[in-house]
Amino acid sequence: MNTKINKFLYIGFLLLGLFQAFFSKDYMQATASLGIALAFDPFDQEQKWNDRSFWQKAVLIIHLGLVAAMFGLGIGLNDK
Repeated sequence: MNTKINKFLYIGFLLLGLFQAFFSKDYMQATASLGIALAFDPFDQEQKWNDRSFWQKAVLIIHLGLVAAMFGLGIGLNDK
């Protein structure tokens, strides 16, 4: 897939997830949107994980942590 399209899709799903979390307060939908954003890696997909720079790895790992935290928040707030 084209890297330029991936960047737009990544940013789009990222913004959608943040909107759903902060304005709609729908944390499970935000989790899904943020998780889908990870599927559209905004960096060069042909590059192996070990060859990526530290900041690229950090962005993706922090994003994954945000998805996990949002999932926990969604489960915790909907626990009855």
